[in-house]
Amino acid sequence: MSLGAAQLIRDRAAELEPDAYVPSPCICVCTIDPGTGWCVGCYRTLDEIAAWSGMSDAEKREVWRCLVERVGPA
Repeated sequence: MSLGAAQLIRDRAAELEPDAYVPSPCICVCTIDPGTGWCVGCYRTLDEIAAWSGMSDAEKREVWRCLVERVGPA
């Protein structure tokens, strides 16, 4: 996994405001790591990517929380 992408996920997650628009974590590096099943750019699973547009803001925030866990500490 890319250390730059991991830091970008951490930074963008930290900038999310509680009641604001929830942006997609996509950074247009769309390749699934066969070992983890996560996109190497945004760390989402294929199921999360496919469901994103239909998710509520709460569900999107939960995905962001999971992404921060996946990338781990700085």
